Amino acid sequence: MEMSPSSEPSLPSSKEKTIFHSFLVAVLIWIPNIIAVMLSGSVTMLADVVKDGNELLSTFMAWMIIRKLSKGDHSTYDYGMGKFETITGLITGIVMFISLFLVFYSSISRILVPAQIHEEGAILGIILYIISISATARQWRKMHQESKKEHSPILESQWRLFRIKTISDILVLGTLVASTVFQEFWWSDFFDPVSSFIIGIILLLSGYHIIFSSFQDLLDKTIDESYQFLILQDLAEFFDEYVAFHGVKSRRSGNRVFIEIFLEFDGDRKMGDVQAVINRMKSSIEQKIDKSTISIVPTSNPGSYEKIMR
Repeated sequence: MEMSPSSEPSLPSSKEKTIFHSFLVAVLIWIPNIIAVMLSGSVTMLADVVKDGNELLSTFMAWMIIRKLSKGDHSTYDYGMGKFETITGLITGIVMFISLFLVFYSSISRILVPAQIHEEGAILGIILYIISISATARQWRKMHQESKKEHSPILESQWRLFRIKTISDILVLGTLVASTVFQEFWWSDFFDPVSSFIIGIILLLSGYHIIFSSFQDLLDKTIDESYQFLILQDLAEFFDEYVAFHGVKSRRSGNRVFIEIFLEFDGDRKMGDVQAVINRMKSSIEQKIDKSTISIVPTSNPGSYEKIMR
């Protein structure tokens, strides 16, 4: 008996371990940084800690949803539970935008009222952020490698999240070092808010990308042109087996893509012959499009496809 596309238990288990490990790393880094913020008075570190807190929440939610995916009753959902992954990616993007407003507010406040960073807290922060950069860079690379293996909204949002964290940590470290070295100069007070503002811009760009791509999956955007080309190329090989091509309908559910192809066959052919052709076409296309479920829908009415798309 062929396994249904929504009954792949190994994938969620692997993702669950990856996300949970990321969550633990984030917690271990976040707590010491809170102490450093209180000692240094740095608005950049404050913005980074607030941002990390929001990201920590989104990572925890991602882990909880992955657990649900691995333990839930997938048979309840016709297209599997992949949309839960997309929703988690959307939440991650929204959390980034919440962090964005907090970061911009802190930056503008410090520009209007400049203040020096306390040296004792800055030194502690430098040590902590060197450790943080090495840990987050490793998670960024690990998440990116995992996301290349399969299409997953959660892994996609998580590797972008850790990329932002690595870059922002480098900025914070540079700010602390520069503010400590040049603390005798008045213009050194502006290192802190300017770095915070740069972190905000990075959040804006990454958050937009995650939210935009999540909305595309939720609204069942048409499959990529590369997939369409593969389908048309395959249909060309079976050109003599059907009468007319009436369209393609698709949707994504997590790392899987479901594709329906509407074809008109000769009405005088036996259904057994038509089904044999459908089976060959389905097998051929599924071999070319990874993690796909292909449905060939026989139809003699061109309007049936148009009604579905309205």
